[in-house]
Amino acid sequence: MNILVINCGSSSLKFQLINSESEQCIAKGLCERIGIDGSMITYTPAGGEKEKTVTPMADHTEAIRLVLDALTNPKTGVVKNLDEIGAVGHRIVHGGEKFAASTIIDDEVIAAIEECNEMAPLHNPANLIGINACKKLMPNTPMVAVFDTAFHQTMPEEAYLYGLPYEYYKKYKLRRYGFHGTSHSYVSKRAAEVLGEKYEDLKIIVCHLGNGASISAVKNGKCVDTSMGLTPLEGLIMGTRSGDIDPAIMEFLAHKENKGIDDIMNILNKKSGVLGLSDNLSSDFRDLEDGYFAGDENAIRTMKTFCYHVAKYIGSYIAAMNGVDVICFTAGVGENGPLVRTMVCDYFGYMGIQLDEEANQKRGEDIVITTPDSRTKVMVIPTNEELAIARETVRLVK
Repeated sequence: MNILVINCGSSSLKFQLINSESEQCIAKGLCERIGIDGSMITYTPAGGEKEKTVTPMADHTEAIRLVLDALTNPKTGVVKNLDEIGAVGHRIVHGGEKFAASTIIDDEVIAAIEECNEMAPLHNPANLIGINACKKLMPNTPMVAVFDTAFHQTMPEEAYLYGLPYEYYKKYKLRRYGFHGTSHSYVSKRAAEVLGEKYEDLKIIVCHLGNGASISAVKNGKCVDTSMGLTPLEGLIMGTRSGDIDPAIMEFLAHKENKGIDDIMNILNKKSGVLGLSDNLSSDFRDLEDGYFAGDENAIRTMKTFCYHVAKYIGSYIAAMNGVDVICFTAGVGENGPLVRTMVCDYFGYMGIQLDEEANQKRGEDIVITTPDSRTKVMVIPTNEELAIARETVRLVK
């Protein structure tokens, strides 16, 4: 069965077509600037040349139409017709407490996703647009919603509650939800598979470090804590997001800078993180790493602070699980940043962690980067959220 995986943003759409038997990606691409001048689709069939086409895309329905046309193109397409696409898996950012697992999409599910829009106003509405566009063009094809928040729904109450009046939880479900759940699920399971261990017997910490970054604690096959909260703003310092701060900073800045709440939230989401901390040097960790080795004070300060906060979260999750067997690094920085991995792991010498420097320089493969005598294993596991979504889709539609 071929599974089309769709990940809709407000003006973009990423897609992959995955063969569920071989679990190979047979085509992938990206639609950019949807509804904006200069919209473009990038399409790459497996083993073929990347194609970039600038073409008008008034809305997501037109973008989906272009995706389907590319997949069925007589010359470069990978399927003869749409009947060869067995199901569509949609990434949905926020499922609230309503969804603790992936689910077949119907009208009731769509209504429930809409109710979560206010907790992910930049993401959920775009995700819904993708669902409705696919339903219009592929009305007889089953569709599945795979939620970023679902994996974290196993967190115990003491991990997800805030120190706020409990009435706000009862009235508004104000609590920590966590994100990147598809990645955390895939990476933790893959780590156990690579090690030849039972997933249910391990204590695993997954560090999903990219422009958006989060850490999870997975104990005996279940997530017991994660760093992001009600929204993806909580937790680690990220590319442009502040992560954890004293909430009173918002009031302080509002008075000092004469700004409203929307202005302050814009600062916390788009002008903070490593971008702000580096005095606007860059939000790209590759630039920061180059600056670190070049002796740039802004880059050095930023890298040290970021890695310190990652190490603090890891340490807290070791306490929460009463130990750890495996620490995994994944996502853009986690997979490709040997400096970050080294700086973070230097905090855990007391645990007998010793990095294999040669292994730590490798990229793009599942690998243990600690020496054989290290008491705790550290791994790099490239994430594959699209494959995880495809697997969930197959599980539900078969």
